[in-house]
Amino acid sequence: MVITLNVSVSGQGLWAFTDKVSAAVAQAGYDEGLCTLFIQHTSASLLIQENYDPSAQRDLEAWFNRLVPERDRLYTHTLEGDDDMPAHIKAALTATSISIPILDGQLALGTWQGIYLWEHRNGAQQRRVIVHIGA
Repeated sequence: MVITLNVSVSGQGLWAFTDKVSAAVAQAGYDEGLCTLFIQHTSASLLIQENYDPSAQRDLEAWFNRLVPERDRLYTHTLEGDDDMPAHIKAALTATSISIPILDGQLALGTWQGIYLWEHRNGAQQRRVIVHIGA
């Protein structure tokens, strides 16, 4: 089963969408299998991260923004704004696809794990994530 999820975001940050993926897994009806997600963009990424304490997400975002700052004089790809090249670098350093086992009809995520779209651009975006669910 393959579906496309549309994830709306209002700017940079980690956007949880575990519920959408869980619903797709339930709809697929597999007792065991694998759920693979792929984001069709070059300035956003996918991440499994702590979903309990939001400070972990804020710290991760702050660390990445310090590592890859906007307006670096080395950037030449700036047509779409100050956040464009940093977004591409952040996406290159993270993941564009992730796979999660399905056990007993559910995602085999740990207690504090959630699935996030990590938006690296400043503005609102409509992102597409392809979800493949199979045995």
